[in-house]
Amino acid sequence: MAEENNSNSSSGEHWLTSKWRPAMGWMYMVVCTMDMVIFPVIWSVAQVITKQPITQWDPLTLRGAGLFHMAMGAVLGIAAFGRTQEKVAGASVVTVPPPSTPDPAPQPAAVTTSVASVSTPVQPVASSTPDPTDPTPMSSKMAERMARFKKA
Repeated sequence: MAEENNSNSSSGEHWLTSKWRPAMGWMYMVVCTMDMVIFPVIWSVAQVITKQPITQWDPLTLRGAGLFHMAMGAVLGIAAFGRTQEKVAGASVVTVPPPSTPDPAPQPAAVTTSVASVSTPVQPVASSTPDPTDPTPMSSKMAERMARFKKA
């Protein structure tokens, strides 16, 4: 924990910047626990003690068509996705990578011809600019996904 605080202070990052995702998760857990577990019990006990007719607890977070739960689901889902991207990138902040340039097309090997025991290498003619009609090279992972897509 002390190491974490030192790393945050050394990078100039405010503690709230690194702690907001866990804080949102804990807050949502506390709100749901209170609204779905604790408050219904207190409500029922209070009705028994005051000798009131027993009525069902109406969860506060489900009013308004459960918009609170949908909003919190969106916030926590996007936060989790963003953190996953940060971990995959190996950084504490996600940055947009520069657009990658396609690898140049591999050049064919030199062709040799032999005429009466004399061999002369023949160099292929290669243009300096890539052909715009050629498709960009595909990674093996993308090729695998395309193959699975075509099977379905």
